Amino acid sequence: MKRPDWLPPLIELSDYAGDWQKYLHALYSAFAADFIEQTPSFRGAPVRLKRHPIVLGKEATFWHLISEGKTEDERLPDLRRCERIRWPRQIIENAVDPAVKSWENLRKGEKRICLWLEIEDYLVVLAVRRGFFLLWTAYLVTSEHQKRKLRTEYEKAHKC
Repeated sequence: MKRPDWLPPLIELSDYAGDWQKYLHALYSAFAADFIEQTPSFRGAPVRLKRHPIVLGKEATFWHLISEGKTEDERLPDLRRCERIRWPRQIIENAVDPAVKSWENLRKGEKRICLWLEIEDYLVVLAVRRGFFLLWTAYLVTSEHQKRKLRTEYEKAHKC
């Protein structure tokens, strides 16, 4: 399977001569265009953001898309996540493409939708809410253990 044509190019730090502040501004502009200025939808319902806590004038979901870490206030920027800031909306809107594996599961007692673009090892997670979906996070799946776990979840959900 090849990379889908609808997937946007990466936005790299080198495009901004390594200037983190300019890069952060570009990342947030892309995020705002995709999720604030125009709300995407999934299965006919809007996809919303977790807005709080707002840090440096930016919503919690934005920080989840560009950083990693177990503790909220100790998350660190992850350049691989940053580069893919334009991918979540496109994966959500193209979830019916066979390249995107989708399934429902429970994570931490909440119903979630996983959208896995396996060809690129990239996962988008939506939380199911009444009347809408909440963009929870998105990240590269880097370990073979994680990939096996996701394949097993997908196969179990689809009884493959």
